[in-house]
Amino acid sequence: MNIQVIIPVYKPDKKLIKLIERLKNQTLTPHGINLIHSAGDEPDETVELVKKEFPDIRIMEIRVSEYDHGDTRRRAVRNTPCDIFVMMTQDAVPVSDDLIEKLVTPLKNQMEKEEADNPGSHAGAIACVFARQMPGTGSSPYEKLARLHNYSELSKTKYKSDIEKMGIKAFFCSDVCCAYRRDIYEEAGGFIKSTIFNEDMIIARKFLELGYGIRYEATAKVIHAHNYTAKQQFKRNFDLGVSQAMHPEVFADVSSESEGFKFVGGSIKLLMKKRAFLLIPGFITQCAFKLAGFKLGRNYEKLPECFIMKFTANKKYWLKMKESN
Repeated sequence: MNIQVIIPVYKPDKKLIKLIERLKNQTLTPHGINLIHSAGDEPDETVELVKKEFPDIRIMEIRVSEYDHGDTRRRAVRNTPCDIFVMMTQDAVPVSDDLIEKLVTPLKNQMEKEEADNPGSHAGAIACVFARQMPGTGSSPYEKLARLHNYSELSKTKYKSDIEKMGIKAFFCSDVCCAYRRDIYEEAGGFIKSTIFNEDMIIARKFLELGYGIRYEATAKVIHAHNYTAKQQFKRNFDLGVSQAMHPEVFADVSSESEGFKFVGGSIKLLMKKRAFLLIPGFITQCAFKLAGFKLGRNYEKLPECFIMKFTANKKYWLKMKESN
């Protein structure tokens, strides 16, 4: 069974080298590691080092202006023959050497069972498995709270029937580290061709609608966290709101705000329990910036272009969309 890892890369730091080294020393070694590099005008030192140190790694080059959260990954998968592929980001580092094994085993086992019992049938199967994201040693208290809320210690497989109870969390999924069954991915039509954000949740919703499951595997862990400023949180959540507004077929019947309020309430209770009272004002400020960015993003069509370009974290997406129109 062919297992490939795909990693979009743009101006990576040395974490990429560490990630590659960890992937090459896994208990279940992937058959290939594929980078899709958004190249600028100047040579990238880290990518050049990868070429020198790991000549077996396949590197696809695209222009920075071509990058899209959906289409870039879609192109990479199309050009990577495999049975299972693992999407990762350049700054996600495996916690242990059994990450790939724990991530793909639920998919591998059921595919082998299907082949033995009923070839060609995979009704109700798990379509993808995503990993638990852990904060690093330098993560801020606010980032630790976010990771604690979104990535629990309990693994769970989610189906369409869970949407009514769980809302948007039923198809929460992250391409920071996620393994996909290639056959079901193709049946779902692959990653969306153009999106500013949320390509993972968009296809995850498709999986649920087709009757497949999404698994969160808490034992598969990666270190991945960002210490965003309030301004960066605003921009990130603006793009998040835009992606939801652009895809009402995915997000219109669920509420992101209610999930956000659960996070705020639960986190404040936890901070109070730990008597970390001085952290509460900063936490509330960050959450206010997140909510403002999200609300504005959901209503981006009412904003003048100059405001959109000021609020977005992804100016290239808007420039590309303007050129295509």
